[in-house]
Amino acid sequence: MQFRDFLEILLKRWKIVLASFLLVVTGTAWFTLSMTPVYEANARVFLSTSSGGYVISQQDLNTYLELLQSPVVLDPLREEVGIEPGTPFSVSGATSADTNVLTIRATAPTGQLAADIANAAGPELASIGGDFSPLLASAGQRVESTTIQAASPPGNPTSPNLMRNLALGVLAGLALGMGLALLRQSLDTRIRTEADLRVASNRPVLAALRRIRNADTAPLVVESNPHSVAAEEYRRLRTNLQFVDVTTGGRHSFVVTSSMPGEGKTLTAINLALAMAQGGSRVLLVDADLRHPSVAKTMGLEGHVGLTTILLGRASLTEVAQPWGDTSLHVLPAGESPPNPSELLGSTAMEVLFEEFLRIYDFVVVDSPPILPVIDPVLINRLVGGMLVVACVNRTKKRDLAHALKNLRTVDIEPAGLALNMVPGGEGYGKYGYYYAYGASKGRRRSRTAHAESVAPAGPTDERGDAGGTGRPPAPAVEATATDSAHVSEHASALPSRRTRRDDDPLAFTESPDAPPPLTPRFPPVRK
Repeated sequence: MQFRDFLEILLKRWKIVLASFLLVVTGTAWFTLSMTPVYEANARVFLSTSSGGYVISQQDLNTYLELLQSPVVLDPLREEVGIEPGTPFSVSGATSADTNVLTIRATAPTGQLAADIANAAGPELASIGGDFSPLLASAGQRVESTTIQAASPPGNPTSPNLMRNLALGVLAGLALGMGLALLRQSLDTRIRTEADLRVASNRPVLAALRRIRNADTAPLVVESNPHSVAAEEYRRLRTNLQFVDVTTGGRHSFVVTSSMPGEGKTLTAINLALAMAQGGSRVLLVDADLRHPSVAKTMGLEGHVGLTTILLGRASLTEVAQPWGDTSLHVLPAGESPPNPSELLGSTAMEVLFEEFLRIYDFVVVDSPPILPVIDPVLINRLVGGMLVVACVNRTKKRDLAHALKNLRTVDIEPAGLALNMVPGGEGYGKYGYYYAYGASKGRRRSRTAHAESVAPAGPTDERGDAGGTGRPPAPAVEATATDSAHVSEHASALPSRRTRRDDDPLAFTESPDAPPPLTPRFPPVRK
């Protein structure tokens, strides 16, 4: 782990670090303040015999040190000083090697009591000292105590030391917080940041896509709010994919998928296609999720005819592809759900159809099923130039993403890149939005209602006046069992003038105001 990753973990888990820090420091301060203070006082006494003809030996002094901590001294000392029962105190001593000077150290809850105990301990010890020395006892000598330095009441307690304990608490709190943050990170099972994606794969992270506000009512943020940070992130993804396209063979097509359902791959594919169309390229958005198609529902388009209709030979691309307003984007819904989606996606007809896509359009964006449940993304990847894997913040599990990437490596597939979706954050540019407004002029902007009116006549509505509750005027109703191509050809009349590549310059285009050329399928129909 690099230091940068360590800092990212701490910033991401700052609540754990702060909570641990405050808890330890508060607990340390409370425990310190609740402790009984201990004051220490020292007194120095000189021990001698009563006649002066006898010398107290070092052995006798060591005996006296032991007596200081015994009941024979402490009990009389308690009565003499007037220490209340239950009051904690202690007495200890130390001697020098060459003299009979004894240093007495006393501790008590108050400074005055500690000084009184230290001053009284010397005479009390001397009163019984002769009884515990065989030589002095046989000679009838008594021990006398002469005070050299009397103890004075200390001003500050020796313990607890509040500042020292708080300093230790700060260090312990930070260490505990950082340890818990690292532990939480190691036990976290979901993708949270780009660092998690870098751990899971060495492929580049092409974009961090912001969470779209009002995603239920206005999911197409590139079109509805082009000046937002969320829309800018999709344009950044578009630019990064164009650079990746140069290094992956230049097939100008990408499949957008994820490890599991519900991670925002469809919304990413739609906004990515809109961003590509804003750049002036002819873009085709294909809904290849034949099991659970959602592109048409999200965009408010008719979805009963589409990719499967073409593969079954019931219509051509011109008749089925639906233009998106006055942009250069065309949408190819999934169509009817077939009983054999994997076989259709892996068929020769699908390969030929994709060649047709790449011949007509500048970029093809494919929304596919997720990787782990089905094999469909692997089959689609053979037809496109690269794969974009979408991971959702707080939703994608690290285990699922690692398993999905492992499945891709098993069949020798490396994604072109990854995109982190639903990143928390605002959508506005703040004060910079006024100076750096991004997007088309006001005349080129259009509402979704105007688009729907340009491609769909009025039809049945729900109780809110919407077609299927999508919030836009109803699209034409197409029967799921329609087989007549004339019935589907209604969509061709709404197609804008097409651009064709020039023979002398493959990168240049020529506008053709005439009717779009027929796109006759160049593949045999798939038998039912």
